[in-house]
Amino acid sequence: MINLPRRPDRRAWIASSLPFELPVTFTSDWTGPFDGRDLTTHQLESQGYKLFPWKVESDNPWWSRPLKYGEVACTLAHLACWRHAAQSGDEAFIVILEDDAILPATFIEDLLDGLRRLTQDAPFDLLYLGRVPLEPEHDRPVVEGFASPAYSHCTFGYLLTRSAVDKLLAASLEQAIVPVDEFLPALYIDHPRPDLRARFPKQLTAIAFDPPLVRQRPKDEAGSDTEDSDFIEH
Repeated sequence: MINLPRRPDRRAWIASSLPFELPVTFTSDWTGPFDGRDLTTHQLESQGYKLFPWKVESDNPWWSRPLKYGEVACTLAHLACWRHAAQSGDEAFIVILEDDAILPATFIEDLLDGLRRLTQDAPFDLLYLGRVPLEPEHDRPVVEGFASPAYSHCTFGYLLTRSAVDKLLAASLEQAIVPVDEFLPALYIDHPRPDLRARFPKQLTAIAFDPPLVRQRPKDEAGSDTEDSDFIEH
């Protein structure tokens, strides 16, 4: 569970909706650097992290401006979750949630039912529990209730296989940090940015719940710890 120590309100909110059967680890119980308000370029460099040359000339407003410290910190939090999953336990699947995710009351039942149907008929590495599609998707459903995702944003809820965790870590994201929203799509589609496509070649099979199993709290209700941070100016 992605959560910041300074946001016990969001931890309490999401904890109230988590199924008791689901063992949960909160990133707020770890030492960072996961908070964009505290992050500095010196801190990144001293820990061996390197930023991808992000800002480019583009009509896309997310690409034509610098990265934000919050975006980098969010990526590092997801990366820490993947590393933790790789080092502990032998679970077949790992669920990553952000603390503004909205889980249905039947989350466990619906997730397990979906996994049973997918593992029988549609092998995958990455399963979006919720997302924001950015391009039209015309493919027929992979399995009823699931879609083959095109370019999508948002990482408030997804599931990984254990082999997918290994592939994510092997991509060395820490040496070319980009927003995790962009990193995941680069691994399952031909990313629309050629430089990202070259740095992170396609290697995962992705599937998405359709309609979404998990939704996201509105920004005007929950705020955004990612966006509420400064730009990284060089």
